[in-house]
Parts: sequence; structure tokens; C-alpha cells
Amino acid sequence: MSKLGTLGHRLHRGEVSYDFVGKRKLWYGVSILITVVAVVGLLVNGLKLGIEFSGGAVFTTPKTSISVSDAQNKISGDTAGHHATIQKLGNGGLRIQVSDITTETSKNVQQKIADDLKMPSSKIDAEIVGPSWGKEISQKALQGLIIFLVLVVIYLAIAFEWRMAVAALVALLHDITITTGVYAIVGFEVSPGTVIGLLTILGYSLYDTVVVFDGLKEATRGITKQNQRTYSELANRSLNGTLVRSINTTVVALLPVAALLFIGGGLLGAGVLNDIALALFVGLTAGAYSSIFIATPIVADLKEREPQLRALHKRVLAKRASDAQKAKEAEARGEDPRDAVDDEADGPQDGDEATASAAAGVVAPRGQGSTRSPRTQPSGRGTRGRNRPSGKRR
Repeated sequence: MSKLGTLGHRLHRGEVSYDFVGKRKLWYGVSILITVVAVVGLLVNGLKLGIEFSGGAVFTTPKTSISVSDAQNKISGDTAGHHATIQKLGNGGLRIQVSDITTETSKNVQQKIADDLKMPSSKIDAEIVGPSWGKEISQKALQGLIIFLVLVVIYLAIAFEWRMAVAALVALLHDITITTGVYAIVGFEVSPGTVIGLLTILGYSLYDTVVVFDGLKEATRGITKQNQRTYSELANRSLNGTLVRSINTTVVALLPVAALLFIGGGLLGAGVLNDIALALFVGLTAGAYSSIFIATPIVADLKEREPQLRALHKRVLAKRASDAQKAKEAEARGEDPRDAVDDEADGPQDGDEATASAAAGVVAPRGQGSTRSPRTQPSGRGTRGRNRPSGKRR
């Protein structure tokens, strides 16, 4: 853990870094592959909508020793031609869900289920959800999602700029597609808890992205007034500075969600927890990935197309080529190659240029830099009167 903390400090100070932005094509390829798999799973399997969205009936039995598989076999053929989803509840009862059946049909199904399971029909609680109500809930959820995305884009465009708003929107759509695709592939039921979990992870993903963008905005302020780093390089440095924070936040958030999903829903059999837990687990993971590997590289791609930043890119490359040539010539003369480069690269800067370089994080490493001795204070009129008591001169 101490080594991890030391690495985090070194990343924050810029002593070590990983080229996330430079390898953005690799991350784009990985994201496209995952997204294609999610879309294919969504098209092939489709989403398994709960009765809250599709309409139907839920029958809850009292405590029973009948297992889920036995109950599935017993009621097979007695659910009006519809598939029944059965879950074991924590109190020992069964939750039997039958979608797309009417209120009249549900009464007959309830009686048949009671006969199959050898228990009184009055002991089975029935909850009926009409298809019109479920359709209305689906429309409201979709409207809420669209309004959320629009507000996010407007806020980021005002707080940062439109390029960052576009990158954040792409990252959010990336997270939504992956999460819904995983739901389709796994076959978990989409319930109101799923919608709550989805909106929660979108907010979390947005928070993580805004933290990264805030550091990026500070690191690239006044970038065109220096010629030592390109926008992509400063973006990568800023991303490395917030990397450990993003990882720690994600891990801490994933621990309780993993407990809900794998322990509560898996080991303890509380299946009702799976809906929201799976959305949170997949969404948090995808959100952390997109804020690091997708959002910042997209911003760098869009920014590098600006004329002033393209000109900066050319200046940086030209300066590095010039420095390399000077170092080579100095080495041929038997001199220290760093002196030939540092005399120009680390020379005095005044006014806005020094401020811009400092804001962009352009600081010469210790032990390197100009070998010129510090200036001495010239003697003359400027030193007259020094150490003289204050008051009128006589």
C-alpha cells in the first residue's frame, strides 16, 4: 500500500506517467469492440422487462420448502402460455412473475399455481400491473434520461467548453450502451431499481469526468504561450495527476455494490437486489473506464484540430528538433549537451510567458537547467543609503 501511495504522489507531481492520450486509438478500439458486443447482445436477446414496464402479475407465496426448479416444473403449462420467472425470497417464500397477462387471466393463473404448489389460493398474494401503466412508466424513464443528457451537455458547455461537453456525452452513451448490453446478455430483469441504478451511475460517471476535465482546464490554461508541450501531452499529464484519485474513488464505490451483487444476490439468494446491484456494478466500472480512456482522449483529438494548437504542435516539434541538433553539435565539441539546450529552453521568461509556462506545468527538473551563475547586484547608486537610518538626510 505504501508503494501504491508513493506511486500516486509521483503521478500527481508528473515524475512518472503513462501515455493514455498517446495510445487513444487502442482505447477507442477496445471500446468499440465492447460496444459492438453489447449492441449484438441487445439485438439478439433483447431486454427482459419487468412487469412494471410490460404489465403482468406477481404472485408471492408463503414460506415453503419447494425449490425454484421444482416450482418451475410444477407450474409449467399453467401460466396462460407465458414464461414465469421464479425467485426465492429471504423469508422462504417464492416470487412468481408472469408478464403480459390481464387481470381476468391472472385469477385463473393464481388458482392453478395454488393447486400445483399444494397451498390455499388465499395464501398467495397477487399484484397486478396493467400494461398501460407500465408503458407510461417506460416513457417517463426515457424522457428523464433524455432530459438528463441535455442538461449535462448544456452545463458542461457553459462550465468548460463544447468539446468537453461532446466528450462527456460520448462517455455517458458509452456507459449506457455497455450497461444495457450486459443486462441483455445476462438476462437480468429490468425493473425500476435498474432505472434508479442507471441514473445513479450516470451521475457518478459524470462526476468522475468533471474532476478530470477540471484538472485539464487548469493544466492547459495559457498553453499557446509556451513551446515545450503539446495539448495532448499536457492533457495526459493532467490525467495522470488525477488517476489515483479516480481509481480509489471507484474501488471504494464498487466494494459495497459487489457485496450486494455477489453476496446478497448470489450467496444469500436475495434476487431482488440483483436488478440495481448489476446496474451499479457494471455502470461504475464502465464510468471509471470512460472518464480515463475515452473522455480525455476525445477532448485532445478535438482540441488538436484547432489552428492555434496545430501551430503549437509544429512549434514544439521544431523546437525539439532544434534542441536535438544543438545537443548533438555540443557533444561533438566535447561539451555537455544539456548546456546547449538549457541555455535556450530554461532561459529567463518574463510577463505572461512565465505565467503561462507555470500554469501549463512546464517546470525544469531538478538537477537540470541553465548552468549560468546567478546575477550579482551591481554596485552604484542603487546601493547608496543602504543600512542608513530613516529620516531626513543632513
